[in-house]
Amino acid sequence: MIEHPGILQPGSVIGLLGGGQLARMLVLAGHPLGFKFMVLDPDPEAPAAQVGAEHLPYSFTDKKALGELTKQCDLVSYEFENVDADSVEWMEQRVDLPQGSQMLRTAQHRLREKRAIRDLGIEVTGFHEVQNLSQLEQAFEAFGKVLLKTVTGGYDGKGQQRILKKSECKSAFESLHQEGTPLIAEQFQPFERELSVVVARSRSGEIRCFPVSENLHRQNILTICRIPARISRLVEKEANRISACLAEGLGLVGVMGVEMFLLPDGSLLVNEIAPRPHNSGHFTMDSCETSQFQQHLLAVSGWPLGPTHIMKPALMLNLIGDQQDKLLQNLSLIHI
Repeated sequence: MIEHPGILQPGSVIGLLGGGQLARMLVLAGHPLGFKFMVLDPDPEAPAAQVGAEHLPYSFTDKKALGELTKQCDLVSYEFENVDADSVEWMEQRVDLPQGSQMLRTAQHRLREKRAIRDLGIEVTGFHEVQNLSQLEQAFEAFGKVLLKTVTGGYDGKGQQRILKKSECKSAFESLHQEGTPLIAEQFQPFERELSVVVARSRSGEIRCFPVSENLHRQNILTICRIPARISRLVEKEANRISACLAEGLGLVGVMGVEMFLLPDGSLLVNEIAPRPHNSGHFTMDSCETSQFQQHLLAVSGWPLGPTHIMKPALMLNLIGDQQDKLLQNLSLIHI
């Protein structure tokens, strides 16, 4: 990793690996700060390119394009964790890339992620590495109901199978197993609420947490976020403590989403982390003095972090795909 160059000045160019919706909102948040942007994304219609970012329409493994990004940009960040970690490691030797490749490699692999969180003394959902059917059956006997997942890839319910009976182990294993790649069996955890915290850590080590979000998933896809969450002050403090501990212990620079389960006894288990702006944090654009996108840019650029307190409550509905069209067709039925 190259030496930290200090505070990034207005007029500087920030490169983004990924030009999707999160990159688009980073670009929009960065314009008032005086930053320019260049994005690398194979999608010819990358959303970030539609709001003023220069666009390199190439693969995340294209060395020529990666080299161009390092030459043209003063700093590089990634918008999501599904970029090539080897490419990020190659780039961080040539350009300021404060998020680094190690955090990315941890978040990209569910077994590494669980172990890294557990090694910091933070409770996670029970899990077992699964290399064969026998190990899966042992995990089922230990946990009862399990979620079998691929260790890499998969999101919004993809790459996973719920196993409620031991007789389902064989078909679930065969549907997900790839030779030489382990799976992870996670304990099916009853909970009272799903919570998340977007935590930010700057290059100087300053840490700030945004308000705790209470989340509802349907078919494994985030549907509704309620802020502030309906939790006690004690649970709120613990959620923030856990998030800050993870940010410090994992060496975060930027923002990270920390997803947790609130159990019936009031304790918290970490489900997973995402080292980038998080879907449950979009409310910050309207309800907080600083948005998660502004905060990420401040953090990676060496600036002091902005205030994170809530200015007004929020209820966020996550619309994807054709849901937007259905909403627009039924606007007359909505009463505010």
